[in-house]
Amino acid sequence: MRILIVDDEPAMHDSYRRSFAGQRSESGEALGAMAADLFGGNASELRRGDIAGFVLTHVHQGLDAVADVARALADGEPFAVAFIDIRMPPGIDGRETAQRIRALDPEINLVIVTGFSDFSPIEISKVAGPADKIFYIAKPFEVAEVTQTATALAKRWEIDRELKAARVTLAAQVVQLEEQSAELAANESRAVHMATHDSLTDAPNRLAFLRALAERTRAAGLFATVMVDLDRFKLVNDTLGHLAGDALIREICAILQRSAPEGALVARLGGDEFGILFETSGEAAGVMACERVVAACSVSLQVFGNSVQGGASAGVVVSEGGQGRDPVDVMRRSDLALNDAKRGGRGIVRLFDESMDEGIRFRRRVEGGLSQAIAKGELSLVYQPIVSRDAVEVIGFEALIRWNTDEYGAMSPSTFIPIAEESNLIHELGDWVLGEALDVLKQWPGQYVSVNFSPRQFRRHNFVGHIMESVERAGIEPARLQIEITETAIFDDAERAAETLYKLRQMGFRIALDDFGTGYSSLYNIRKFALDCLKIDRSFIDGMGRERESAAIVHSIIHLGRALGLGVIAEGVETDAQVQALKLAGASHFQGYFYSRPVAADVALDMAKARYLGGEDDVAGDGPTTPRQLGNGMLN
Repeated sequence: MRILIVDDEPAMHDSYRRSFAGQRSESGEALGAMAADLFGGNASELRRGDIAGFVLTHVHQGLDAVADVARALADGEPFAVAFIDIRMPPGIDGRETAQRIRALDPEINLVIVTGFSDFSPIEISKVAGPADKIFYIAKPFEVAEVTQTATALAKRWEIDRELKAARVTLAAQVVQLEEQSAELAANESRAVHMATHDSLTDAPNRLAFLRALAERTRAAGLFATVMVDLDRFKLVNDTLGHLAGDALIREICAILQRSAPEGALVARLGGDEFGILFETSGEAAGVMACERVVAACSVSLQVFGNSVQGGASAGVVVSEGGQGRDPVDVMRRSDLALNDAKRGGRGIVRLFDESMDEGIRFRRRVEGGLSQAIAKGELSLVYQPIVSRDAVEVIGFEALIRWNTDEYGAMSPSTFIPIAEESNLIHELGDWVLGEALDVLKQWPGQYVSVNFSPRQFRRHNFVGHIMESVERAGIEPARLQIEITETAIFDDAERAAETLYKLRQMGFRIALDDFGTGYSSLYNIRKFALDCLKIDRSFIDGMGRERESAAIVHSIIHLGRALGLGVIAEGVETDAQVQALKLAGASHFQGYFYSRPVAADVALDMAKARYLGGEDDVAGDGPTTPRQLGNGMLN
């Protein structure tokens, strides 16, 4: 550690040399302890620094001192402490010396040594501050006074340098993190754009169109959904090639964007099919807007030097928002109108009419039959076990509804549940399912029952109170009921959903997010909502062995769940290979044909009492339960 001594009297330099020769006194020990208190560490640590280890540089004039400080800085060996006399004729005085040294080296600790009071400490601090780096010793001084001051200030100087270096490093890391954050944000923005836009036209793609349509269906007011298909596009592809077809697609997309009503969303849905979404005052206005678009497409275009006659047909459906309409169904109706237009010729616009849709008539018959199904005793529940990954212990069952109709026989829940969801029948149906499941649950030794609730049920007034009243009436602990909801149910009103889920969790209910990975969830949603577990959609499990994307999604969901402390249930597990892959990935629970098909209440009771399953063997004694044997109707 380098020390600078600045004094015009040779005798004083001798005093400094004797002081730093290693002599100590009791008063010196006390000063050492005091320095430790002031500058950190303890007295014993300071005493370990050998005073003889100081490197002293002696100068007799202030200008020489300034020059030595400059050289030391240039050599990369700066002084830690400088002891400066105030009076040093005939050169510059100690005050000026301190000022110039401070200008060169902001880190050095200055000790003013004087027997006079030519300048006050405030005056010196003004020119050579900061005040916490200037100290004072009166002449004549004690040996311990000098050595302990030097030791303490040298230690402080060393700590200050380490702290400064740490701050520089931290600042560099902050800058690096900010740069990385900006790069990640830019990459995320590019990725989102790529995921929601068509690579050929840069127009919104089917995903973006469907999301916009879903958002529009929730808002009040009339809107038009239009499907547009190019006429004779296949002929252009076949005669001029795919590059010419791509060029025509780009030209038509630009025409649609120019001719669509103001504020309309124009998307390329795939191939030569486009979608248009816009506000309208009624069916007549919607049709007129579509006719202008179709007319704009009927122009002669130059494609790679060839004259190509453009043309398009369109199907339009005008819908009332805020009615809980399914956006996929709105697109389907528009597609039906487009198909009718294509059958009628070219350059035609067709408005959707319910006579075009046999499905609507079918839904009406189903809705009528469903309203009487409970009274007729046509509904039943089956139960599929949920097992732990290692012990294959049955920890719960998912309750699944079945409807055996007089007219259609066994009808898949995927057919009648959406129809019930579109009407208030879903509440009556849901109440029956919950009551039936809770009655069966009473007989099980400790497992829970998992019941699905649709988005409309979840948005029901006093949903939490209704569920609590049901379990209290049944005499069931809330922890034995798992409430399964889909991402769609919480996406519509995230704030209300978060509050509802929090209340349910506070009361002790289990919460599972069903079909995870297929909806609108984000990391923000998962953090925000009170959940117990995620259920991986069966489509990803089924695709694990064939598609790297499905396997990557499954691994990501499992790792996400584990990182957030959530259970992860893999649905639709059918093969041993899937089981092994899911175990390796870290899934906590399994559900699917590999363990058991959905079974009747009495068989579920036997499983619950046995607690453990034996792999693929069906506990009812029916042998292996594979999808091929059971058929797809048992999936839900």
